[in-house]
Order: sequence, then C-alpha cells, then structure tokens
Amino acid sequence: MTARSAGAALTAAVAVALSVTAAAPAFAQPQADTDEQATVSVLHAVPGLTVDVFAGDKELLPDFKPGTLTDPLKLDAGSYDIKVFKDGEGPEGTPAIEKTVEVPAGANATLVAHLTADGKPALDAFVNDTSKVPAGKARLTVRHVAAAPAVDVRADGTPVFKGLENPKEATAEVAAGTVDADVVLAGTDTVAIGPAELDLAEGGNTIVYAWGSATDKNLALKTQSITGMHSAPNGVPAGETGQAASRNNAALGALATGAVLALGAGGHLLRRRGDAA
Repeated sequence: MTARSAGAALTAAVAVALSVTAAAPAFAQPQADTDEQATVSVLHAVPGLTVDVFAGDKELLPDFKPGTLTDPLKLDAGSYDIKVFKDGEGPEGTPAIEKTVEVPAGANATLVAHLTADGKPALDAFVNDTSKVPAGKARLTVRHVAAAPAVDVRADGTPVFKGLENPKEATAEVAAGTVDADVVLAGTDTVAIGPAELDLAEGGNTIVYAWGSATDKNLALKTQSITGMHSAPNGVPAGETGQAASRNNAALGALATGAVLALGAGGHLLRRRGDAA
C-alpha cells in the first residue's frame, strides 16, 4: 500500500470510526471549512511492523505501514480517544497505546504515534504553525520523536536548534532555499544523521520528523510540507515532497537506528469521545 493510498484509506476509515456511535458527531466527508473544525494528519512513526486499525470491533484499516503520513482530514473540534492495537489483537485485546487528545477548533495538527527516548510507545499531537512567513523566508520545524538522546540540528554547519529532546519540537524562520542539514549529539560534533539536503520553500513550513530507534540503528526521516503562508494565514499539509523526501529519508536513515517492538504493532483509532449510542 502506498503512502497516498494508505492516507486515502485512513481518511475514509476515520469517517466511519466516528459514525459508529450514533450519538457522537461523525467524521464527515470533506466539507466546507468552519470555525469549529480542525485539520488533522496522522503519522505512524514506529518502525518494524505493519498494523491494523480498529473502531470498536470493526477493522477499518488493515496493513497500515510505519512511516506513512496520511492526507489532512477535516474534523470537528473536541476530545478524541486514540487507541493503538498490536496487529491481530484488536479489538478485544489491550491497546498498545490509548490516549485522549484534545483537538482545538481551527487548529492544523499532526498526530504522531512514536517511541519515547527510552523506547516506549507514545502518542503525541503537534499543532502546526500556519501563521504568515515573511517574504523571502521559510519556516523550518524539527520534531524529535525517536528513541534517541538529545541532539543539535545544524544547517550548513551552523547550529539552528540545540539540545532538542524527545518529544519536543523547535521552529525557526530561515532564508528560503536549499541547505545541507545534519544532526549531531547534543553539545558535540558527532554526526548522528546526515548531511541531508533540505529544500525550504518560501512561505512554507517544512516539518522534519526524526523517528525510529538509535539503539536498533533504524532511525528515519519523514518530512511534511505546509504551504501558502506567504499569501494566506492557513496552509494545507501536502505530505512528503517528491525527490526531496527521498533524499531526506535516505540521509536521515543514516542517522539512525530503528526500533519498535511495542508499538510496531500499533494501529490507531480516532473515535469521538462522547455518549454511547
């Protein structure tokens, strides 16, 4: 299953998930934006195993692969129960991850299933910055969601972010263009990843995820692009970017180390938290 097809399947799956409970608002099909809706993408950032997605006792998305970033989905603001089951163990089994996530109205967010610094499964939601970017500038966001120690992120040899820890993120506005980025162990010149060539588009937010496990030597890079902030306050995540994504994935793959035993089995379920039918 390709990233595009998996994303499309997940979008349909999530729509069904919230309609399972008659009393709960459903994940509607794409519709006109409202002030009460949010834009949400989901990244499966636990390497190792393909997962199945369930809503209640209904299998919604089989064969959801690690490293897949879904297309953006419009949904109502509110509280959502996120459940992650190991492959073949849902829905009667115990979720590998279960967490309630608050989705604020009007937000643009990415939900990430990943590993903590010490290799435990986790689920975190990041709000994507879609504010305007000054002319000639690009926004660069780095999110540390890997089982790895604190790192410094450099652009053309100059530190841009220092001491970044899991599950933190750092953002800066930089000159648009192409940069050679690498990741080093915090406070050292020891390269853990890279160098990787990043194409930073003017008026866009390039979001870089470092995911996987340093111990297992299977870290990887995933990029997400949000565009249009030079002319409008809101952009739409476009997923990874063509050749740039391929180059970055290969380079960050060098950073790394891979991992996932616990979560590599996870699937996710977005189900509106509310009254039962």
